[in-house]
Amino acid sequence: MRRWNGWGDDTVTYPLHDGPRRFLEGLVGPGTVPRDASLEAVVAAVPPSRLAAHPLVSDDPTDRVRHTRGQSLPDWIALRSGRIPAFPDGVAYPTTDVEVRDLIRYAGQTGACIIPYGGGTSVVGHINPPLGSAAAKGKGHGPILTVDLGRLNRLRHFDEISQLATFGAGVTGPDLEAQLRARGCTLGHFPQSFELSTLGGWIVTRSSGQQSLGYGRIEKLFAGGLVESPAGTLQLPPFPASAAGPDLREVVLGSEGRLGFLTEVTVRVAPLPETEAFHAVFFPDFEQGREAVRQIMQARLPLSMLRLSTAVETQTTLALAGRERLIGALERLLALRGVGDGKCMLLLGLSGREALVKTTRKEALGIASMYGGVHAGRTFGREWHKSRFRTPYLRNTLWDLGYAIDTLETATDWASIPAMVDAIEAALRSGLEAIGERVHVFTHLSHLYPYGSSIYTTYLYRVASDPDETLRRWQVLKEAASLAIIARDGTISHQHGVGVDHLPYLAREKGPLGMAVLGDLCQRFDPEGIMNPGKLIAEC
Repeated sequence: MRRWNGWGDDTVTYPLHDGPRRFLEGLVGPGTVPRDASLEAVVAAVPPSRLAAHPLVSDDPTDRVRHTRGQSLPDWIALRSGRIPAFPDGVAYPTTDVEVRDLIRYAGQTGACIIPYGGGTSVVGHINPPLGSAAAKGKGHGPILTVDLGRLNRLRHFDEISQLATFGAGVTGPDLEAQLRARGCTLGHFPQSFELSTLGGWIVTRSSGQQSLGYGRIEKLFAGGLVESPAGTLQLPPFPASAAGPDLREVVLGSEGRLGFLTEVTVRVAPLPETEAFHAVFFPDFEQGREAVRQIMQARLPLSMLRLSTAVETQTTLALAGRERLIGALERLLALRGVGDGKCMLLLGLSGREALVKTTRKEALGIASMYGGVHAGRTFGREWHKSRFRTPYLRNTLWDLGYAIDTLETATDWASIPAMVDAIEAALRSGLEAIGERVHVFTHLSHLYPYGSSIYTTYLYRVASDPDETLRRWQVLKEAASLAIIARDGTISHQHGVGVDHLPYLAREKGPLGMAVLGDLCQRFDPEGIMNPGKLIAEC
């Protein structure tokens, strides 16, 4: 069964042995095991529902708890402590687009606001019930209906000739891939949340998969679909391209449930690759690695993935792996080649026809070698690929040991990357000095472009004895890093969306006119402001 207050299946764990535990203690100090609230205690605190009866709506308290928060660190703190300020008043599970339209009418008639729910994996507050006047425009704190789209999960149409597949938007990553692979195809979209997140969620948050370099971000894969909104149905035909005015798919991409429900999605799929391989290359330092991957990107080589870690992330990754003998052998090999303590690991992915993969590998490794890169073979690439969807389970283990861990991301041009990485890491590393707490910070470049790259930073600190203090520490760190990003004109989100956590910083990126345009769109699709209020923009 899925964990109600953590990540993933409750039968899956990510054990840490004594070596990695001592490593963490040396970084930030020993953790104190937190006291978590039980599901029974939280369910007992759920207030009575304020929704009128409806055959599609459940007011079961356990359902409401399981749909009240996502996977951000503030969400975890709320769920683990039991300090949850608001719950949905009911949860609906539609099975057809017609039922979705019926639920929109019901919400409008009863004064409820609606939260679209996909896989519940949001890390910026997309699915959290709003508080106060944000709950419904002009209606105070009205009832809240969460609509779980998980039963809209079927493959509705498959066009083998055009390589187009149409799904219900609630299909999860594994189910989507299983249905495509049975037909010899793949979407190739593999975010770290792949096991639980949904196709519709990927689109409305502008998701990036781990192999987006080869297959494309979700906006490239999104061909068309249907949006059910309070103002009506928006149909998006799956043209290969069009010059008929602005592309309305762009209105839906990143809309975060403010316009309506994306119920049906047509995506552009690809044949399963003939071969696929992941290699590791180690550079003497981050500067040489960064220059190498820039040159590889600007050579337009057909790779499926590049991921370059800083020295600190490389050290952390190898230490937490717990494979002392393997890593010892690696370090001896690298030392002979002049790569020492400042080493930075590059994971390089190749997918496609055997001949093309072979040529691309030779070209990429040739560029890497010009910057001191040492090819370490496929062992570390295989290990990463095998565990890439298991890594989020480490969050559960770290919490149980008394450590909070979170991530943030941005993107900027190549010329700005060094200063941006330094600024973000400095802001986080010094963020809790006033209270004598250390923060462990590390970064990688994970989605690369010829013109720049995303920057993905992870930070870890100790859980406090008081959950409110743990949350306050997160707020200090999140604000410091966000201000560092916008001060250097980076995007406030490359792949996680806006939600509520990034909302305070969006106006700096979009400008007054841009924010006004977003407000106008919300008003057109949702005149009464019932769709996911308080997310993306504060008011409609």
